[in-house]
Amino acid sequence: MFLTSFYSNSILVNLFEDGGTLFMSLILISFLLSIFFIVKGFLKLNADNSHILKMIKLAKDFSYLGLVIGFLGSMIGLISAFDAIESLGNVAPSMVAGGLKVALLTSTFGLLTAALSRVGIIGLRFLSKV
Repeated sequence: MFLTSFYSNSILVNLFEDGGTLFMSLILISFLLSIFFIVKGFLKLNADNSHILKMIKLAKDFSYLGLVIGFLGSMIGLISAFDAIESLGNVAPSMVAGGLKVALLTSTFGLLTAALSRVGIIGLRFLSKV
C-alpha cells in the first residue's frame, strides 16, 4: 500500500516539475485560494447573502486566474519548444512530442483546477440559494 502511494506521489511530483515549477506553483496557489474561499463560504451559510456572494466572486476570480496562468504557461512552453526546434533544424519527432507534452501540462492543470473550483462554487450556490 505504501509503495503504491509513494509511486503515485512521485508521478504527480514529476508531472508538476515537468510542467514548470513556477507556473504550476502559481496555478496551485490560485486553486488553494479558490478552495479556501469556497470553504469559507460554506462555513458562513447561515450568514447574510452578501458575504456568501463575496466568497463566490473571489473563488470564481481565483479559479479563472489559475486557468489563465495555465494557458499562459502553455503558450510560453510552446514558444520555447518551437524556438528550440528552429535553432536545431532537423529534430526527431520524439523531441517534438516531449516538448508538446510539457507545454500542455500547465493548461491541463489549469483546466482541472478551474473545473474543481466550479464544482465547489455550484455546490455553494445550491446550498445558499443565492
